[in-house]
This record gives sequence, structure tokens and C-alpha cells, in this order.
Amino acid sequence: MKKVIKLTVVLFLICAVVAAVLGEVNAVTIGPITARAKEKAEKAYKAVLPDADSFTEVDPAAYAAYRSTIDKISAADNGAGHVVETTFSGAQGSITMAVGVDNDGKCAGISIIKHSETSGLGEVAASASSRGVSFRESFIGKDESITVHDIDAITGATITSTAVTGAVATAIEAVKALG
Repeated sequence: MKKVIKLTVVLFLICAVVAAVLGEVNAVTIGPITARAKEKAEKAYKAVLPDADSFTEVDPAAYAAYRSTIDKISAADNGAGHVVETTFSGAQGSITMAVGVDNDGKCAGISIIKHSETSGLGEVAASASSRGVSFRESFIGKDESITVHDIDAITGATITSTAVTGAVATAIEAVKALG
């Protein structure tokens, strides 16, 4: 019995030390990680609505019906349109994307901020390759009636292509619902 208690205390102390070290690592890295994520999102916003200089977040109550997939909507301060940040399910997990919507209710561009799609297939949607660029550019000028048949879908990545198309349509609908 003494041996079990001794092993339990030793294991508890090891866990406490490891937890303290992990807590310190988190405290040191959270700032740079948050700053990098913010930079990436700002870059994505600028890529999907290049005529905008700055953005103001729209009150979430204005698009409450879309809150299940839309994280936030930001209006361009110069009136160039809106950027919708949305998170939705892809083939292998969540995809976070920025969708630019111009004042005519058309997609001005998309930028995939974060994903966990399959390498060589779904991840092509976010890649800098000519195939990825062609995929993303095929959304420009489309409205909320867009279907996967209207875009340059990625061969072998039907789920990702369909999910991105649906998210773009929902983003445009949400912006139009703002009035």
C-alpha cells in the first residue's frame, strides 16, 4: 500500500511540473500566435476586398440567422463591400475562410485562412499553385445562386469544392440580408 501511495505522489508531482511548464510555454507563445493569426486574417481581408483600407465589424444581431457558420461580417469603412469570415466543415475538418462581397452582391474573392484538408487534394484549394489560384478565382463575380457546377472545381476534392461553394453562397446571402 505504501508503494502505491508513493507512486501516486510521484506521478502527481510529475504531472504538476509538466502542467506548470506547459502553462508557461502557453503564456509566452499566446501573444505571438494571436498576432500572427490577426496578420493572416488582415491579409486575407485585403486579398478578398482589395479596395478596402479598413473594416468595422457588423453587429452579430444583424445576421443572427447565419451565426451557425458565419463567424463575423465586417464592412469596409470606405463602402467597398463586406468581408465575411466563416468556418465550415470540409472533407477532413474545419475550414476558415474570408469571402469578399462587393456592393452588387457578388463574390469579390475568397481566401482560405485555415484548414485541415487532405494534402494534394482538398488542400489545393488554399495553395498558391496555379490550380489553387484558378479554383479561388472561379468564385469571383458569382452570386448566392452559385453551385459547384459554376466553378472550376478541384478534381478529387469534391467535398472541399462543394463545401467552399456552399460557404460562399451563404456568405453572400448573409450580406444581402443586412440590407
